[in-house]
Amino acid sequence: MRSSYGQRPAPVEPLTLKILVAGGFGVGKTTMVGAVSEIRPLRTEERLSEAGRPVDDTGGVEAKRTTTVAMDFGRITLREDLVLYLFGTPGQDRFWFLWDELAQGALGAVVLADTRRLEDCFAAVDYFERRGIPFLVAVNCFEGAAQHPAEAVRQALDLDPDVPVQLCDARSRDSVKEVLVGVVEHAMALAGARRRESTTR
Repeated sequence: MRSSYGQRPAPVEPLTLKILVAGGFGVGKTTMVGAVSEIRPLRTEERLSEAGRPVDDTGGVEAKRTTTVAMDFGRITLREDLVLYLFGTPGQDRFWFLWDELAQGALGAVVLADTRRLEDCFAAVDYFERRGIPFLVAVNCFEGAAQHPAEAVRQALDLDPDVPVQLCDARSRDSVKEVLVGVVEHAMALAGARRRESTTR
């Protein structure tokens, strides 16, 4: 009989999950994916043009010079056995046709919100509610912006009581990791509840 002493354990095959990062134009989606990605993030940014000025509302983000036209992509290993693939959606209305493709197979989503332009995330909230995709609202706390309690944001967005709301800094790796852990836990809890419901019918 061969002894297993000294043998290395078999490598763990990680579970890979897809998470979307959505929200309005200029809210910090590209920054969030870049802050936490362990690989060089894929970005599809183009400079804002004069032609797009009439349709791109830059109120509150006047300094913004580029915009995502397809997606942002990054990856983070939360644990040895859990890897997240992050897909940042484009923010402008004219690129929303890409959302359906990006949303396929997603476990859940982060809706990034800016309290200076809170109405800009209504479309993302509505999108995930209609499709039954679990989501968490992360309030990006910009410098100089008024700080509001999470519960006030929940009421302003008319969110269901079970939708998590977290304050975050999209530039901070640790802050973004907390948000991602939150959305995974929320999605897993909802999936477990749905399984229990189906077995009791």
